[in-house]
Amino acid sequence: MNNQFTISEQEILDAQKAWGEGIVKIGKVYTEKGDYSAAATEHINKFYNYQEGSVLFKPTLAAQKQFRPAFAGALSYFVGGNSDFPEDHGFAIKPWSAVRWESVGTKILGNMAVAMGNYYFTPAEGGDDVKVEYSFAYTKDSAGKLKIILHGSHLPYSPEPEV
Repeated sequence: MNNQFTISEQEILDAQKAWGEGIVKIGKVYTEKGDYSAAATEHINKFYNYQEGSVLFKPTLAAQKQFRPAFAGALSYFVGGNSDFPEDHGFAIKPWSAVRWESVGTKILGNMAVAMGNYYFTPAEGGDDVKVEYSFAYTKDSAGKLKIILHGSHLPYSPEPEV
């Protein structure tokens, strides 16, 4: 197999760090009254493989249209404003000041890798970090760049209090 398309664990860790920095950047552009939709478009194009097909994207705060296989659904989740996704309020423009990753592990099979764990979003205006569970799958695109092909995010299970 061509080494250009083999995935390393360090590439995954680097991509996760850069993804978090990208989410923070979108919120910063929004706060500074810049073109946050363009920043989100750049983020999605850099990290997700919508250019070569659908992505299995299940964002955290989506219940009505919880699966987002097309680019428009991902963009709406990050910045809101799309009437096809009325529940979206712009996750990336909350805004956040940091994203911290806590990996449970990764599995790499040649040109595909999966990663699972928790990530923590720090609200820019203060307050407690928001803990979110993630499962990501990565592949190398035709240019050899690591891209997300599956993104599942969920709030941790919270049992109903006993009566």
